[in-house]
Amino acid sequence: MRYLTALAFLIMPFFAFAQDADKIVGIYYVAHQGEESKVKIFEAEDGTYTAQVIWMKDNLDENGEVIKDVKNPDKSKRDTPCDRIILIQGMKYNEKKNEWGEAKVYDPTRGIKANVTCSFDSDTKLRVRGSLLGFGETVFWEKIE
Repeated sequence: MRYLTALAFLIMPFFAFAQDADKIVGIYYVAHQGEESKVKIFEAEDGTYTAQVIWMKDNLDENGEVIKDVKNPDKSKRDTPCDRIILIQGMKYNEKKNEWGEAKVYDPTRGIKANVTCSFDSDTKLRVRGSLLGFGETVFWEKIE
């Protein structure tokens, strides 16, 4: 019985860490630079977190075609529909700082990638901070699911 108790104390911190890390998982409403979208954050197979656009308001161009990721520096991704763009990939949770980072955020409106950190200001307000060459910008995503 003592061994089971000791095992429980060893496993408990892991479950607490996983719960904190998974808090970021969900669907967010994002309004930025005149555009509205929904972004889904999910845990990838490798245990990191990915943020992908799943819906975008006004996603059609003047010809009625779905807008593509034409500014992507990776030419192989320029045919990606605007409502399927991966914004963040490989994001990791830092338990000591209670934030997610060690990844890049992609800004499809400018076609650039920047270092990213994410943290919650409230239960539903995610602070997404991108920085590049000493310049930074913060955008708030509202968790809706």
